[in-house]
Amino acid sequence: MEKVRVDGRKNNELRKVKITRDFIKYAEGSVLVEFGDTKLICTASVEDRVPPFRKGTGEGWVTAEYDMLPRATISRNARDRNLLKINGRSNEIQRLIGRSLRSVVDFKVLGERTITIDCDVIQADGGTRTAAITGGFVALMDACGFLVNNNIISEIPIRDFVAGISVGYVDNQELLDLCYEEDSRAIVDMNVVMTSSGELIEVQATGEGNPFPRKVFDNLLDLAQSGIEKLIEIQRNVLLSKE
Repeated sequence: MEKVRVDGRKNNELRKVKITRDFIKYAEGSVLVEFGDTKLICTASVEDRVPPFRKGTGEGWVTAEYDMLPRATISRNARDRNLLKINGRSNEIQRLIGRSLRSVVDFKVLGERTITIDCDVIQADGGTRTAAITGGFVALMDACGFLVNNNIISEIPIRDFVAGISVGYVDNQELLDLCYEEDSRAIVDMNVVMTSSGELIEVQATGEGNPFPRKVFDNLLDLAQSGIEKLIEIQRNVLLSKE
């Protein structure tokens, strides 16, 4: 029997997801992405340069940066610049975002230019990394649309949709899209990134203190896929909408 979740959702139910396009005036692509009380701004910036290892190849690059505003959480976090180094967690997350988005890009079609996805958390309540991937993809699509509309490239260089979601095993229940309170109590914490064709890009799964059975892993992976399918439907509807 399902226990009542902290916000009243069913175990397989997403939080209310909203993606607002063209949120920042100057960026080639930008969104405000909201997963319940988790809120991020994702911008996509196009630059006519590539990393040294891409020069002369005719291929472009996609990279990401991730940061959290000092009062995105209950207590204030110091800015990275005050620490004189990037936060280890932020570095790990931005590398995940970059890997996830690069996996669906045709770099030959993009040409020798870089698209940087900046993901800034303005309010955190769990699932910020997967929300950044989900929203960052829409910003990336809009940036590619800008390049096509301005006759810089001939077609959208995106091969597939991609989204991410968190799942977890909490109080002997398998839950989709954890808020912070659920995530902090999870026996198993798992982040999944997947394409619309059902191909996996990354699975991050951790037994918090104890091993867990393969059956729980399989069930959580199935639950994550069901959530990602819903998120990709939201992405499609947002990108098709006229604003």
